[in-house]
Amino acid sequence: MRKVSVMLIALCFALAFQVGSAFADSKMEETYKPLLGIDYKYGGNTKSGFDCSGFTQYVFKQLGINLSRSSRDQAKQGKKVLRDNLRPGDLVFFNTNGKSISHVGIYVGDGKMVHSPSTGKSVSIVSINDKYYASRYVTARRVMDTDTYQELATDPADADDAANAADESAE
Repeated sequence: MRKVSVMLIALCFALAFQVGSAFADSKMEETYKPLLGIDYKYGGNTKSGFDCSGFTQYVFKQLGINLSRSSRDQAKQGKKVLRDNLRPGDLVFFNTNGKSISHVGIYVGDGKMVHSPSTGKSVSIVSINDKYYASRYVTARRVMDTDTYQELATDPADADDAANAADESAE
């Protein structure tokens, strides 16, 4: 009985670790992390400068996923996802101009997104629960299916650890 309890605890720990650090060492993180600090540039979609949708389009293109160019058009791609069900790699959309969807970021887990904010700022990670973004949140879209998510947005070592813990608890 003690052995089973210890293995169940190990499985729970492994699963919790996987969920809490979904982007750690993932292909997604390896793609966006070197872009942190690149300046905002209106209409930009290269390493010389990004606007918000140029940034998301660039990151996903590096991962083999094509996105439309504007945030408004990106908000029509994939499947709608509820805010409570966000997972790393989902696109999150905001109304920052008072008219319609005008900003997009990539959800990275733990209530945060990576994005290219606006003139005078650079690619950074911020909380979507920050007062500014929380009050302007509109919707989210999932553009990666489950297999693509597992391949691109999770740390392969975490998935292997969880699977190994599950195998050990079955013994």
